[in-house]
This record gives sequence, structure tokens and C-alpha cells, in this order.
Amino acid sequence: MKEDLYETLGVSKSATGPEIKKAYRKLAVKYHPDKNPDDPSAEDKFKEIGYAYEILSDEDKRAAYDRYGHQAFEGGMGGGGGRGGYHDPMDIFSQVFGGAFGGGGGFEDLFGGGGRRGGRSAAQKGSDLRYDLEITLEEAATGVEKELEIEKFASCTPCRGSGSKSGKGKQTCSTCNGSGVVTRQAGIFIQQTTCPTCNGTGSTISDPCDTCEGTGREQKLDRIKLRIPAGVSTGTRLRSTGNGDSGVNGGPDGDLYVFLEVAPHDVFERDGDTLECEVPTPFSTCTLGGEIDVPTLVGKASIKIPAGTQGGTLFRLREKGMPNLQTGRKGDLLVEVRVEVPTKLDTNQKEKLVSFAESIGDENAPLSGSFLEKAKKFFGK
Repeated sequence: MKEDLYETLGVSKSATGPEIKKAYRKLAVKYHPDKNPDDPSAEDKFKEIGYAYEILSDEDKRAAYDRYGHQAFEGGMGGGGGRGGYHDPMDIFSQVFGGAFGGGGGFEDLFGGGGRRGGRSAAQKGSDLRYDLEITLEEAATGVEKELEIEKFASCTPCRGSGSKSGKGKQTCSTCNGSGVVTRQAGIFIQQTTCPTCNGTGSTISDPCDTCEGTGREQKLDRIKLRIPAGVSTGTRLRSTGNGDSGVNGGPDGDLYVFLEVAPHDVFERDGDTLECEVPTPFSTCTLGGEIDVPTLVGKASIKIPAGTQGGTLFRLREKGMPNLQTGRKGDLLVEVRVEVPTKLDTNQKEKLVSFAESIGDENAPLSGSFLEKAKKFFGK
């Protein structure tokens, strides 16, 4: 079982934003991999702390976590639609500590070296994105193709992803020679700081693109088509490879994760692959027997009602339920009879009903007789 995110950061569930950030900063410094080069577990802890902070520092994500727990981000509960990302814990650290990797000193000074951050020009995979999508029960039963509108970082159109107007792209930084850090020595002390020229990337662009400002990426609205297979249910997660944010410095694109929610239905209730529905049935039909029409997802079906059918009786229609996502085999439809009592009877009808009631004996009310036998001790002598 995964650890509670509040416990990961060591804060209470009522913690404020500043308290959460303060707790993250303290733990992130303690478990940063550059500070614990000989402890592999520190990097895992660092990732856990970053993930916890990313969720709890965002109001929407925190609300989803408080309601659904880890399942909100693994099993896909929650509503609404839009984008979200799972970010590199190093990037989260950089954002929280402000200028730590942006020039003019920072976290490297604490450790006496630039460590892993000197190679920021290396290719990086784009962030994975999340999209919450609601579909109907009918769409879940048959499968459907949907067109999604995704806001994402994509390759910049004017510079074709090069980051420069001319298309020449990046050149090795002349100040740090591509290392991303500048080393200064004062006596016996050696201090490394982020290169102020390239901001730690190890490269520069002489003519940055006006649209993307040299990043090679711009935010766009992208439309993709997604095929949803038959048999999906609330919580199903679909992966669309390469449809996340564009990679950085030639890195691969991230993926898009679509979390599905099947909307409530007016007629049917779903339990796994089984569908259930209640059908109002006339009193006369339940008494005398007959045939009634019932709805299914593929049209109308008929059920024979035996004489004397009681309310609550279940009838099973084989293979009229939902298809199984893995096997494709269909479940059943359970139809529950709801006896419909006549209302607004006229005088003649009431007299006939009274006469009918007086004419029947106890043998025609087996349920009442059984109930009275069980309950007689409550009625006294």
C-alpha cells in the first residue's frame, strides 16, 4: 500500500499551502540525490517527495486526492476534463527553489558542485498528460471513437523546433564550455555556480525564435482521435503514446493518459458486466400472467410473466448485458418486476375490487400468511 501523501511530507491534512511548501523544501534538501550520492534509496525518497508536493500544492489535484486517494491518479476517478502532467522531480525542485538553477548561485553551492544539473542540454522526454473523459453507457457498450482537444507543448511551428529564427539551433556555451556550471576558486575553497550565460543548459541561441523564445516548443491546442474499446468502465485508463508534451532538446514526446468515467444511465444500473433494470408491471399481468416488453441496449425484448408473479421477482436475459473488456463476452441483463398498483379507480371498479378481495382466501396470499406467522409475537395474543 502506498504511503499517504500527507505522511510523505510530514504535514497534517489541514496544512496550508505555505506549510506544504516549507515541508517539501526541508525534505527535498535532505534527500536530494546530489547530497546522497552513495544512497540509492535517497533518490527514490526524493521522487516520492516531489510527487507528493506536486499533488498537494495544486488545489484541484489535492481535492481529487482527498476524495479518491491514490486512485484519483492511477485508477482515473474524478470528473471534468483537461490537461495535467506528471513532472520530473528535478524540475519541481528547480521551480520551488526559484533561481537555484537559473544563474547567480543556488543549490549547487550547498553541495559544493553542480552535480547532475550540469547536463541540462541533454534530451528530455516531454511530460505525460492526463485527460478526463465522460462517455455514455451505450458508448461503453459498443465502443466509440472520440476527438479530443488537448492543450499541450508542441514543436514550435515558426522555428521548426530549433529554437532559433535562422534554424541553426543551439551552440555550445562559450562561458562554461557546455558544462552548465562556472567554477570559481577562492584560496582552498572551490565554488560552482550555474552558468549565468546559458542558465545551466550548456548551450546558447544567438537568434532566439520570437514565438517560443528559444525553447523550441510552443503551447498549442491539438486534436487527436482516440478509439475507445467496448466494455470500458469508470476508472479505465487508456494510453495514447506520443500525444503528451513535446520532448526537450530532441527528447521523445510524452504520452497522453485518458481516464474514463461512464455517466449514470436513466434506465440501467451496471454491476461489472451485468446490467439491471426495474420494469413497472400491471397488477393484472402479475396476477393473471402475460407478456411484457423490456428495454435492452440493443433494442426491445419480451418476457413472459407467469400468473401469480410477485413484486421483486428477477428475470435474467442472457447476454444482454455489457461486453467484457478482455474477452468480449457479454454479461446478462437482470429485470426486476415492480408491481404497479392501479390508481384513480371509479366507483364501479372499486366495488369489483372489494368483491374480488372478499372472494379470495388465505391460500391466495402466501406471502402475507408467512409474514404474519413470523410476526405474530409482535402483535400480542
